[in-house]
Amino acid sequence: MKIIVDAMGGDRFPDEIVKGVADASLAGTSRFALVGDTELLKKSLEGLKHDPSAIEIVGAECAVTMEDDPMSILGSKRNSSMSVGLKMLKTDGDAFVSAGNTGALFTGASTIIRNVPGVKRAAIATLIPFERPILLLDSGANVNVLPEYFIDWAHLGSLYSEFVLGAGNPAVGLLNNGAESHKGGAMLAGTYALLEKEEGINFVGNVESYDLPGAPCDVLLTDGFTGNVTLKLIEGLSVYFFRTMKHLMTETVFTKVFSAPLSGKIKSMKRVFDPTEYGGAPILGLRKPVIKAHGHSDARAITAAIRQAEAFVMADVTGMVIKWAAKGETASES
Repeated sequence: MKIIVDAMGGDRFPDEIVKGVADASLAGTSRFALVGDTELLKKSLEGLKHDPSAIEIVGAECAVTMEDDPMSILGSKRNSSMSVGLKMLKTDGDAFVSAGNTGALFTGASTIIRNVPGVKRAAIATLIPFERPILLLDSGANVNVLPEYFIDWAHLGSLYSEFVLGAGNPAVGLLNNGAESHKGGAMLAGTYALLEKEEGINFVGNVESYDLPGAPCDVLLTDGFTGNVTLKLIEGLSVYFFRTMKHLMTETVFTKVFSAPLSGKIKSMKRVFDPTEYGGAPILGLRKPVIKAHGHSDARAITAAIRQAEAFVMADVTGMVIKWAAKGETASES
């Protein structure tokens, strides 16, 4: 298996990206292509424990920054590490991992790798980090949506949730401001009606944001704007919660002494809410696996994203999506 990694993306490039790949290479399960500034990547690899036979370095002229326009990957940054990596994936690779600019990655992947025929819009699927994770899609790519997009995403999310995350008969919910079928205006009401009739998914109805910590579903559907806002609110609240808790626990000698036995439990709980713990977000609906790692990813998170990419490939989710989409195309033609 060959995993291509954009070594120049994210906030901690290239050292943390390279270290994550170096660590992953020791498992002996995959080969890797590190794409970026050749000299920088060679320097980053120096002194790191890794399998030299499993890592190749592929040069790229520049990098897509977090501030770049998403369309730059098709224009001024068409020779960037992200673009070069995606072009490699199209012809010589099994999966691609990048912690870089989300908009550019989605634009490049949709244009270079392209959607599976029959999939109307690919979607970014992100795990909401509760004790029982919820796969949220879309989480940032598609702001303007149509009801039929949600049908595709329900199937894409269900396949990924079942065969990569291990959820049996994944429950699919629609994020809304009430449980009733008519809630959320004409678009969401129309979506509810379509999902209710759709075969092959386990639709459990509308889900309110209030209920999310209780994990009422395995797959949660919404538009990219609402999904992104939801994710960032959850991330922000978790940071605030643990910062406040740390302050309370260390405020006095008394609180330090009596909170010490809980420190291990709190660290475990903090890992549950850490978005980098899961590695990244797959872009579902493409012809080959693409994983968007968190922009703040350290080496551990990059290694986790690589493991996620490997699981994606090994489960052949893309193959299942192709078969599902082909059935839909045949049905529409008849």
